[in-house]
Amino acid sequence: MDAYQAIVIGGGIGGLSAALALHRRGIPVTVHERAASLEPVGAGLALAPNALRALDRLGVGERLRALASPHPAIGLRHPSGRWLARTDTATFEACFGETITAVARADVIAALVDALPDGTVRTDSPAALVTPGGTTEPAVVWTPDGDRPAALVVAADGLRSATRAQLFPQHPGPRYSGFTTWRTIVSPTRRPDAVGEVWGRGQLAGVVPLADGRVYVYGAALAPAGARAADGDEKAELLRRFGTWCAPVPRLLTLAEPGRVLRHDVWDLADPLPAYHHGRVALLGDAAHAMCPFQGQGACQAIEDAVVLASALTPAGDPAATLPAYTAARLPRTTAIVTGSRRIGDLVALRTPAATRLRDAALTLAGLLPARTLLNRSAGTYNWQPPALDATA
Repeated sequence: MDAYQAIVIGGGIGGLSAALALHRRGIPVTVHERAASLEPVGAGLALAPNALRALDRLGVGERLRALASPHPAIGLRHPSGRWLARTDTATFEACFGETITAVARADVIAALVDALPDGTVRTDSPAALVTPGGTTEPAVVWTPDGDRPAALVVAADGLRSATRAQLFPQHPGPRYSGFTTWRTIVSPTRRPDAVGEVWGRGQLAGVVPLADGRVYVYGAALAPAGARAADGDEKAELLRRFGTWCAPVPRLLTLAEPGRVLRHDVWDLADPLPAYHHGRVALLGDAAHAMCPFQGQGACQAIEDAVVLASALTPAGDPAATLPAYTAARLPRTTAIVTGSRRIGDLVALRTPAATRLRDAALTLAGLLPARTLLNRSAGTYNWQPPALDATA
């Protein structure tokens, strides 16, 4: 078929990655984002080696690596400050080729947008699938400018994806994980000495240095769905929960600006979809496989999706013929990671003294094993290699 137009619904990291991957394949693409701006402030992001390799295919990996703030070691502690497990980043890098790069989410968004042609991304522009199309007819997408035909639609419309619900109306949809999360970025006067996570009873806190002296601080805790701080002050709620934990958690939380503390409940697609495509529509990121954050792979897997999807396409080919291969490549891998993330959440969720002591003892014993033995458990996730994205490939 002649060169075609692709439409991406959703301007988050997954949608923008898909747009850039399609652009690099020579496929014209437009992104429709309903929000007036692309991303709220206050969130950080851990880019694991698998995602960094995919971002290299998109041409923005080095820009994001340059924003990293290296730390010699990361680990897991008890709220008292006692280390349960610790890994030096040099060993991690030797095992996987590079370390995890922590950046502000807004910096990832900016890198992707800057690499796209002007006019590709349209904010304040909601879009909705009208019909998914098929082998002989295009998909149709409603936009503020009217209905638009498309040979390919990428639905990156998030956890509550209307496109997913339309394509798979029998699927039960997201399930509440039991956890709520808080995220913010602060600017301390000195760099934190201890980096990583602190696990308590049914809750955790994390400390991740970013560029320019900033620090990404986050927390997660068991809570009823929809619960919020009684007075609306989520900073106060964080201090109530974590203010007596080990340094530097309390000090960093006191620096948070109340209006920049983001709180979101965690929902995931515990029941996998039957496919990540239907007709001429491909589901991507949270729309396809929303997961708990406990492996730090949500955005990483969305970036992988984008590269795999675009790698099979060419400007003169018919995307409808390639989408089954996209499902075949992505569904087993992401389903396993969704399951693994939920299992880690089950460990965090332990609350009784006996259960948490047993968990912490097991983590401490595991921490005595050679670092490579522990890291090899993550090899299937981190050693993933992306396909090529050359326009002529």
